Parts: sequence; structure tokens; C-alpha cells
Amino acid sequence: MINLETPKKFQPLIGQAHTVAQEVLRPIARKYDVAEHERPKELDFLAAILNGMSDSGATSGAGAAGAGKGEDKPASGNGNGHAEGTRNGSNLSTALSIMEMCWGDVGLLLSIPGQGLGNSAIAAVATPEQLKEFGGRWAAMAITEPEAGSDSASIRTTAEYDEATDEYVLNGEKIYVTAGERAELVVVWASLDRSVGRAAIKSFIVERSNPGMKLDRLEHKLGIRASDTAAFILQDCRVPASALLGSPEVDVKKGFGGVMQTFDNTRPLVAAMAVGCAKACLDFTREALEEAGVAVDYDKPLLSQSAAAAKFLAMEAEYDAARLLTMQAAWMADNKKPNSVQASIAKAKAGRTGTDIAFGCIELCGALGVTETELLEKWARDVKILDIFEGTQQIQLLIIARQLLGRTSAQLK
Repeated sequence: MINLETPKKFQPLIGQAHTVAQEVLRPIARKYDVAEHERPKELDFLAAILNGMSDSGATSGAGAAGAGKGEDKPASGNGNGHAEGTRNGSNLSTALSIMEMCWGDVGLLLSIPGQGLGNSAIAAVATPEQLKEFGGRWAAMAITEPEAGSDSASIRTTAEYDEATDEYVLNGEKIYVTAGERAELVVVWASLDRSVGRAAIKSFIVERSNPGMKLDRLEHKLGIRASDTAAFILQDCRVPASALLGSPEVDVKKGFGGVMQTFDNTRPLVAAMAVGCAKACLDFTREALEEAGVAVDYDKPLLSQSAAAAKFLAMEAEYDAARLLTMQAAWMADNKKPNSVQASIAKAKAGRTGTDIAFGCIELCGALGVTETELLEKWARDVKILDIFEGTQQIQLLIIARQLLGRTSAQLK
């Protein structure tokens, strides 16, 4: 079973990620919040360092692209007080490093070259040959469409196989593609046969330079303004058959479980982003309360403390719950345990908790919480997206309910 303490072997990685967040990300956070759509050039060097750290094997999961399928065989022991047959691997280390990086800035983390959510999507279902071809390149993920938001089974983008050229031809529209303009690759979800429904949905790796995928616009956003969010038009976009992730077979009984494995990897990472942002808000607010003379006593009952201290302690408890649920989902992925429901629970809890904590901290900090001389108001704008993308709060609760009640999507809508 999972040990809920942070593994000792990841402490150096966590320390490095925290240093990057403090020394690199926070100093430029406001600059690129104001300069929306301007590429943060300072992150190019950071990306090279992260890639070098991961390639060396010394710090697996140094960035957001580190999550993978989990080990083929569980470890016989890891020296961290865990039971035999468990492993702390790249999914957990990635989640923990993301928490620290997002303590610095969520939008800038999403802007680090090579650290896109599409990379985790590729790692979730790619073949060894695909990993060799596309591994290490920056990949965005394109799921959402104007008519298909959280209900990814309703996507209308099509992929038709051209036997003469051994290619798939993609047609459709994709919106809200995080890092879509800057990434080298885009993982596009499309249907092989819309009449079949969700079972025909597959994901395809598309080169960003593909002439059939045209950038339509960049969105102006409330938060994570350092990260570009793109909309694309796919018009006769041809990709080789080898660019299809997973099996090309349409299995009605299996549904689209293959592409949904993507979310088992990425939802814990989004939860980790929310946890990191929430921690930033709490740390700032704790210092503000101390400066205002408000004592937070961890040994006294809430009812015997000031209203401000009691509210702060309640928010910290919610933060701890979100963090531990996120660690659990990532740990299960490392140990090849089915984690779909846990991934959705972590995402639902962390997304909502991060938002609640950010605005709760603004309430406690008063005017200090809304001034642009501090980053708290920015964190509150940034964290809201983490309650939305990779499946909204409502969709996560629906997924959890289906799994717990044993209902299908047709039975419980």
C-alpha cells in the first residue's frame, strides 16, 4: 500500500524544482502575465536543463513530461519504508515536481518547452517505436471542440484512412489547445467512424508544421496568460498511419478505453498543478496573517482561535486531502494499478480545493489579496483553469459516480 509521506529518494528533485520555482518562475511571473502571448525566452535554457536531468536518469520526472505507463514489474523494495512489491516511479516524481513548479507559476510551467500534457498522453499509449520517434519533443493535446467540451465522446473531428497512401486524413476544428502554437507536436483526438460512437475515437500525433492543421487564433484568457491557448482548423490534414496512438481497431464492447488511458496519466498531473498553486496561496497568507498579528496555533481547537486562524487551518486540511489524493493516483499509475476513479477523484478534489483556497486566501488578506504588487490575485485567476481542463468538476463527479455505482455512460448521464 502507499505510504503517504514523500519518498526520501525524491527529496533532491523536489528541492531542485522548488529552487527553479522560486528563482526562475516567480521573478518573471507578472511579466508574462501582462505580456500575454509573448514567448518566455527565459524558459528555453530551463527546458534544456530539465531534459538533461531526465535523460541522465538521475531525476526521472524532472518536468511535466515525465509521467509514463508505470513499470512492467513492481519493485521488490525501495528503501523508503514501503511494503515489498511497490514502486515510487516517474508518475509520482512528476506529480511532486509539478507541485513545486506550480508553487512558482502554473502558466510558466505549461510554457516550458518539452513539458506539455500531450507528452504524457503519448507516454500513456504509444508503442516503443512511437516513443523512439516522438519522445523528447514538445507535444500539446487537442481534444475540445466547439460542440464537444467535457463530453469528449461527442467530438466531431474525423479521421478517414486512405489505403492508397497508408495515411489518415483528419478534418475538423479544435479549440483550447494548451501550448498549441509553440509545441512541436499536437495529439489530436478524432473519430474513425462517427456512426459507431465513442468506440471509434482515436488519438493521432500531428506535426505542428503540418500544412493541413492551420492556426485559427490565440485566446485571450483570465489566467495562465503566459501559456498560449490555440484554436486549430484541420482541413485534409494527412498523417501517416504510424501516427495513430494505440490500436486502429474499433471495438464497440471496449469503448474508447485506449484513448481514455491518457486521462489516467494527465489528471493527476493537473491535480498536482492545483495543489502547488494552493500551497503558494497558503504560504503567502500565513505570512500575511503573522505580520497582522494573527496567530495560527496547530495545537488548539478551531473554536478557541480567531475566525481568521480557524479558516486558515480548515483550508490547510483541505489542501492536505487534495495533495494525498493526488499522490495516491500517481502512485497507483507507477504500480500498474487501475487508477481511473482515483485520477478523477484527485482531479475533482484538487481543482475545486485549489480554487476555494485561492479565493479564501484573498478574503483573509483583504486589500493585499487583490493588489497587483503581489501574486495572490494572479494565482486565483490561474488556478480556476485547473478546475476546468482535463474534464470539468461536474464531469469528474459523473465519472466517479458511474464507477462507484457500476453504471454505463448511457445509464447515468
